[in-house]
Amino acid sequence: MANSVQKATWIRYALAVAAGLLLAASFPNLGIAGLAWVAPGCILFVAFGFSGGQAFRIGYVAGMAHYLASLHWLLFIPFPIGAAAGWLALSAYLALYPALWVWLCWRLFPNQIASKRNHLDATGRIDQFLATPVLRRMVWSLGCAVIWVALEMVVVRFLTGFPWNLLGASQYQILPVIQIASITGIYGVSLLLVWFSVSLVSAFLNLVNQPTRTRGWPGDLIVPLLAVAAAAAYGVRRTTQPKPFERTVSVALVQPSIPQTLIWDPNENTNRFNQLLELSERALAAKPDLLIWPEAAVPNMLRYEPDNYESITNLLARHKVWMILGADDAMPRLSAAEKREFDYYNSSFLITPAGELAMVYRKRKLVIFGEYVPLARWLPFLRHLTPIGGEFTPGDKPTPFIVPELDVKTSVLICFEDTFPHLAREYVEPDTDFLLNLTNNGWFGESAAQWQHAANAVFRAVENGLPLVRCANNGLTCWVDARGAMHEVYYPGTKDIYGAGFKVVKVPLLAAGETRNATVYRRYGDWLGWTCVGFTFGMTMGSLRFAKSKRDPGSKMAGFT
Repeated sequence: MANSVQKATWIRYALAVAAGLLLAASFPNLGIAGLAWVAPGCILFVAFGFSGGQAFRIGYVAGMAHYLASLHWLLFIPFPIGAAAGWLALSAYLALYPALWVWLCWRLFPNQIASKRNHLDATGRIDQFLATPVLRRMVWSLGCAVIWVALEMVVVRFLTGFPWNLLGASQYQILPVIQIASITGIYGVSLLLVWFSVSLVSAFLNLVNQPTRTRGWPGDLIVPLLAVAAAAAYGVRRTTQPKPFERTVSVALVQPSIPQTLIWDPNENTNRFNQLLELSERALAAKPDLLIWPEAAVPNMLRYEPDNYESITNLLARHKVWMILGADDAMPRLSAAEKREFDYYNSSFLITPAGELAMVYRKRKLVIFGEYVPLARWLPFLRHLTPIGGEFTPGDKPTPFIVPELDVKTSVLICFEDTFPHLAREYVEPDTDFLLNLTNNGWFGESAAQWQHAANAVFRAVENGLPLVRCANNGLTCWVDARGAMHEVYYPGTKDIYGAGFKVVKVPLLAAGETRNATVYRRYGDWLGWTCVGFTFGMTMGSLRFAKSKRDPGSKMAGFT
């Protein structure tokens, strides 16, 4: 008996790993979007029959498999010890969320399903599950989706947040489905996916267990199917009626494709800077209106390197073009006892054709262990897990970049700032023409990171109803229209996104004097996400109070055993 139970447990864990890998495969590079409609339900039902610690552990195993696979690009960072430690630690932390989701879902199921401690077999437990009225199962399936979204809201914000590969991002190429993000944010897509997935597996159990009852299983699926159909109908209408535009701006996007090891090598500063100048000269032959370089393009600090600054201003003066670029910056501390004390910033600059620094934006969301080391004052050994020599200071506000000669207004997001839905929303004003993301994905070689990052960017365009332009060190340099379609993804005649080169793209603008109609998400932000947080908190508190009322005062908390 003990051996059979142990064998069944290992089978469960193996199935949890498989379900986690299915979820990982829904994201780039494999990008099989349909798997995201199945995988969450599979993860949940691997823990079928458990409502306590065993369910949590099964969810954790599935989560570890998912994150270890989907975040494997962290191993490409050219700092092996830190890369491996970061990959394992981040995956171990993120796996807590699917684990908590599985535990909460089964704890909140309306009828207690037999656990391994009693003698009901698998068939008996399925019968017990299906004996629950279909309306209660339908409400529970929706509740599972609500809990998933609530946990995504937490992961986006807790410990500075890591909103990478939110479930909805797996659908970035399915444009009709993702248009609801203009109302709900990316969380609405996640909710649809989980609701359908849990309902699908529930219907499958019903069909397998009672194959002759054709009226049973559709009850689990009918409402989520109608919701998906309504979302898709809204999306089709939105994508087939694009807004016409009267003006465009010609933008030259330079992608130098500098390996991170060379960025860290001061002996290569001159070579890589000259490469940027050469690519820019070629791009400017097309006479664009605006020249853009990616994050960390300029070696050292722009305003404190006279030779580099002079080379850039000469380039702009010859071609009479405006420029936006990424570079480090430093400012004396206001409270510094000595003038040698500075705050360092990851910044972007708007430069006029006359060579003036018109505007500066300072990155607000810093990358943990890439731009700062948490708790370094108390845990100095953590500095050995990262190759960075110093730390940046975060900026404090968005800064719109206005080009009066072109009647263009943009707002810059640096690096992974465009993965934060609520943050990107703050950068959009009624007359903002487009968002601009400057990023350096050279940390991760030629990996899935570039595609996963771009998938997130698609949603910022849809959520706010305006284009988003990306200029990257080694991919994906492109632009995304207001409906989420990606343009100029590859270099002409190739399927390459990682190599050095440039692209001259035409980005649609608002008509002169026009303001943009705000999307529902732009107006009200994460209304759906916070609603899900409130419902999840209420359901959990209600469940705990109910369990407390049923147990003896001296017993352990019911459920988590």
